[in-house]
Amino acid sequence: MGIHVIAEFFGVEAGRISRVDTVQEILERVVLESGLHPVDSAFHQFEPHGVSGFFLLRESHLSVHTWPEHRYVALDIFSCGSEEPAFKALDLLIKGLQPKSVKKHVIWRGPLEKD
Repeated sequence: MGIHVIAEFFGVEAGRISRVDTVQEILERVVLESGLHPVDSAFHQFEPHGVSGFFLLRESHLSVHTWPEHRYVALDIFSCGSEEPAFKALDLLIKGLQPKSVKKHVIWRGPLEKD
């Protein structure tokens, strides 16, 4: 059915992930440049800082949750069909958020097995 990439970014500069406007701009660019197709989006600003947001995609979804006080980002990319846009989105997120380290899990979802 698709690929599900679950990633954690550590050591992200707090200023990059504190406010909705910055996070949303980065995610919009990632979605468009990766070849994913946005259907809708929603973002929420936490106070005093932190963001949760998602893009509903024709392919599935991309979501983000940030904890600037811990310099931590939790990401979810689920893409039906080709795996290329999901991996490209992850690479672009790494480029845009510039974490010091990344932990990722890749899950092949659906009834078809992937070697």
